This record gives sequence, structure tokens and C-alpha cells, in this order.
Amino acid sequence: VTPEAHINFAKAGMLSPDGRCKTFAADANGYVRGEGVGMLVLKFLADAEADGDPILAVVRSSAVNHGGRANSLTAPNTAAQTALVQDALRRAGIEPATIGYVEAHGTGTKLGDPVEINALKAAFAGSQGARIGIGSVKTNIGHLELAAGAAGMIKVLLQMAHRTLAPSLHCDHINPYVQLDGSPFHIVRSPEDWPQIQDGHGQPLPRRAGISSFG
Repeated sequence: VTPEAHINFAKAGMLSPDGRCKTFAADANGYVRGEGVGMLVLKFLADAEADGDPILAVVRSSAVNHGGRANSLTAPNTAAQTALVQDALRRAGIEPATIGYVEAHGTGTKLGDPVEINALKAAFAGSQGARIGIGSVKTNIGHLELAAGAAGMIKVLLQMAHRTLAPSLHCDHINPYVQLDGSPFHIVRSPEDWPQIQDGHGQPLPRRAGISSFG
């Protein structure tokens, strides 16, 4: 609630001068600071079932690491992000190809967006044949900073409830450094049905998503 951070981020060239988070877009020029609060009620699954609670989703795993030494605050580490996503997938004990959507950190910077895509491609290597949507709620409400991860999870929960992937905005032309050809990923730029993926026996699997939040 003080102006110092805003002033310093602006001086560092981190903020979009036109007030739009253009995640994965060719004209991405920084992020927009947003204000918001998110609340998530977490409970052990067995306890929630015993109490008859409405269960919106099950958190299969989480992971955290450190980006290590970098040239600057705004220069993320592809290898560290790859290792983080791989760790989360390993802990979840699921095949990456069974995930239907990834809510990206996706702030809308020319450097950070391609780094995140490259990390996801490396972490999901071997998922040929999968079709995984990717987007960022920051294009809708800006970057909530400390509440950004909660906002991303709430977006995923709403998409699961409506069985629909919501569009990521302000991306008419994709950043040329975001290379998605040959990968399982596509940027969700218009509303899409979110079908259930079937296992090898033809049985439907739960809708699964990953959520990234890098700070």
C-alpha cells in the first residue's frame, strides 16, 4: 500500500506502459499490478469426505525450489523451472499427458514468457499426442503478486466446475520466441470445452491441471 514498489518497478522497466498483461504475445511489454485477495479452504480428503464437504478439487502435489543465481531479478532460470515442474509431476504420481491445462505464471514479458514455455516443454517431454491448454489469469485481472497463485488456482477451479477453458487475453500475435510447434501445448485464446481424458482402458480420468507461480 506504499508507492515505493510501484515506482521502482516502473524504473526497472517491469511494468506495461499501456496497462495490459499481454502474456505470450509478440507485443508483450511488462506486467500490470493488480489488487486482489483469494481464499482457499484446504482439508485432508478423508476428512472432507467424512464431513460431507463439497470438494472442488484434490491437490495431488506441490513443489517449491529456488531459481539460483541469475543476471537479474527479471531473468528467470529455465533449468530451475523445469526441475520444479518435474518435481511436482513426480510427487503427484500421474502421467504428464493426462493433464489438460496449465495455468502459467505468465506475466507478459518478452524474456520471462519464453523461458516458462521452454521449461514446460522440457518438463513435459515425451507427452506426444497430448493436448494441453495454457493461459494466464494475469491477462484478466493483472498480477496480484502475493495473491497471484491463489488467483490462478481459483481460475482453474472455476474452469473445472464449468468444464470450460477460459481465454487468455491480449494475444493476437504470439511472441516469436514462444515456440509451441511439436509440443503438447497451445495457448487458449477463445473459450474451449474441457473434455475428460481417457486412460488406456477407455475409462475417463478426472480433469487435471498444473498451476505455476514464480516469485
